[in-house]
Amino acid sequence: MFRRVTNIAEEFNSQATKPKFEFPKKTFITILIIFFALIFVFNNLYIVQPNEYRVVRQFGEIVKIVAEPGLHFKIPFIQSTTSLPKHTLIYDVPAAEINTLDKKRIMVDYYGMWRITDPKAMIETLRTVGAAETRLGDIIYSNIRTELGKMDYEQIVNSKKNRRGDIDSLVKEEVNAILAENLNGVELVDIKMKRTDLPPANEQSVFQRMISERESTAQQYLSQGDAEALKIQAETDRTVEEMLAMADAEAKTIAAEGEKEAARIYNEAYGKDPEFFHMYRTLESYKTVIGDETVIVLPIDSPYLKYLLGQ
Repeated sequence: MFRRVTNIAEEFNSQATKPKFEFPKKTFITILIIFFALIFVFNNLYIVQPNEYRVVRQFGEIVKIVAEPGLHFKIPFIQSTTSLPKHTLIYDVPAAEINTLDKKRIMVDYYGMWRITDPKAMIETLRTVGAAETRLGDIIYSNIRTELGKMDYEQIVNSKKNRRGDIDSLVKEEVNAILAENLNGVELVDIKMKRTDLPPANEQSVFQRMISERESTAQQYLSQGDAEALKIQAETDRTVEEMLAMADAEAKTIAAEGEKEAARIYNEAYGKDPEFFHMYRTLESYKTVIGDETVIVLPIDSPYLKYLLGQ
């Protein structure tokens, strides 16, 4: 047992006295240099996305505008890069109050679609995207106020009479002309009106006036309807009277013709057998003259009684 413990102690001492592994200093320095070089290189590489411009500045001055997507390199410590959007941007023009040609106040709400066409000119004249939108909003509002001020209120809000499409195209052309003249480096792609409202102070009075106008129009329609109904009724009554008069005249004509024909038949019958006709007329007169309480005083030899007495 003692011998075994002695062997273990000797083995431990022999391992403790062996020289340890040492990392070469030159290799460490080389790896460190490569590491920092990679960091240096990567920090001076930049990627241009398809939907952006990269503005390269040197001591604050613009030296290059990179529009092609891909990997690019800038000079270390001297150059810096900033990004500008290449895609179409949407700017919601703040709602504004304008006066129409017929002196009515109205709130209009527009939105515009715009893009940067010359990043360098945009930065030199407008500096930032926010400043560009502010300038764009001022120009749009000024032109909208001018153009809509040439129209009546009904032409703006009435879908059948409005010319907003023409106004939008005209405002777009005027805004782009001003931007090009000022070399702002931006372009208005499209502009559209989202909605129109009345100023809160005028809403109630306008609504009441609209209600009164609608009631007046409704009353006018009712009056026209009543007048038309009376006209139709009068025409119908006249037509009925004319038809009844024509029918009555025709009936009288037919009755006269019937009486004439009856007289002719009577005459023919009388001519053929006067005695029979005389008897027939006498018997017919009995129906009219003699009733339940009729009293007739006639001589016994009266011809009128011979048929009644069976003679």
